[in-house]
Amino acid sequence: MSAVATSGRTSAAGRKSSGPRKSKLGWNVLGLLVFAIAGFPVYWMLNTAIKPSKDAIDSDPSLFPTGFTLDNFRRALDIADFWGPVGRSLIVSLSVVVIGIVVGMLAALAISRFAFRGRKAVIVGILAVQMVPLVAMIIPIFLLLNDLGQYDKLSGLIITYLTFILPFTVWTLRGFIVNIPKELEEAAMVDGCSRTGAFIRVVFPLLAPGMVATSVYAFIQAWNEYLYALMLLSQQNQTATVWLGNFTTKHGTEYAPMMAGSTMMAVPIVVLFLLVQRKMAAGLTAGAVKG
Repeated sequence: MSAVATSGRTSAAGRKSSGPRKSKLGWNVLGLLVFAIAGFPVYWMLNTAIKPSKDAIDSDPSLFPTGFTLDNFRRALDIADFWGPVGRSLIVSLSVVVIGIVVGMLAALAISRFAFRGRKAVIVGILAVQMVPLVAMIIPIFLLLNDLGQYDKLSGLIITYLTFILPFTVWTLRGFIVNIPKELEEAAMVDGCSRTGAFIRVVFPLLAPGMVATSVYAFIQAWNEYLYALMLLSQQNQTATVWLGNFTTKHGTEYAPMMAGSTMMAVPIVVLFLLVQRKMAAGLTAGAVKG
């Protein structure tokens, strides 16, 4: 009887353990499927960038590389000035990130920590601004920048990008600040810190991961924006996204060099993510220790 009971318990335990394994396997398969769908465009861009130009326009394309060449990258660098647009894009993107984070953090702190008249109206206004389509603001922004003498200037483009990046920054950072207990600041102030000192020593370390995530979003939005850069800047001041239009001429589109140019444009974003991963983990650890 004891042997039968033991075997029964063993089979029951085996059935219980097989259940979580199957569930975990299913989630792993789903994750791999999502990764394959999301990563295929990137793979196809790299595949087209390194294959010969004639293979890029083949009516029966191959899923795997049919050859390897760097001529597309040389063509991309020769077709027009590359480093000028990339440098201008970096200036615009970094400026938007710095200004957006500083102003957005102060605005989010005021909205989440201080009670003032019209506070709810400000919050609703921030949400309403994000719902306005960017296309609908092209003509008003063009006329405004033209009156201010900021048309065809990087400073005008920075101001324009802040109009739709700053509301998101304020709203996102507000969510992070609200989740930080006020008691931490009050305890620091009881120990002798001023309000500014309590913010710098307590709130800021806990807010660092949110600032990093928000900065990444702002940088990507400014780096990849195309419509306003095309409408508000001349060819002499074009950014990297507009620079990709040089591959489309009256003779057709050079797809292989275009993919090579897109690959070079993606490098700063990849480098940023590699740096942000460690910074975000360090910020989380620092915040936990400070708290």
